[in-house]
Amino acid sequence: MNTFFMWFLVFWAFVLLAFMSVGGFFMFRKFMKVLPMADGKSKLDWQNHYVDASRHLWSDDAKSFLETLVSPVPGPFRDIARHSIAAKIGQVALENNATEVTRSHCIHGYILATPPRDYPSLITFLTQHQIDYSPFSHLLQTNK
Repeated sequence: MNTFFMWFLVFWAFVLLAFMSVGGFFMFRKFMKVLPMADGKSKLDWQNHYVDASRHLWSDDAKSFLETLVSPVPGPFRDIARHSIAAKIGQVALENNATEVTRSHCIHGYILATPPRDYPSLITFLTQHQIDYSPFSHLLQTNK
């Protein structure tokens, strides 16, 4: 019985260490996004700026298309993904001096907001939903 209890404690020590490591990793990533860049604003500040500055450009069609684009993201992370993708789409629309966010802006921003390691799943998702991304295929070229 004494040996069983010792192994039980060792097992829980590893489980707790693993959970703390995973949590610490995500906290560190969040901390890095909050640090100011050379211009004095952090990555999160710029995301909030682009979301607020482009809020009036979003139509109902663009909002529903954004929901379609973030649908493959797991539920607990979907709000964060929606915000960062919407910020990138807003940035694209504002840089193009658009009067409204279009599907083209959404696809362009979605590709820019997606890390290159996720491009294969992005291409699969866009193909399954019959979304034409050919005008932006040059953005999907990675140097491997």
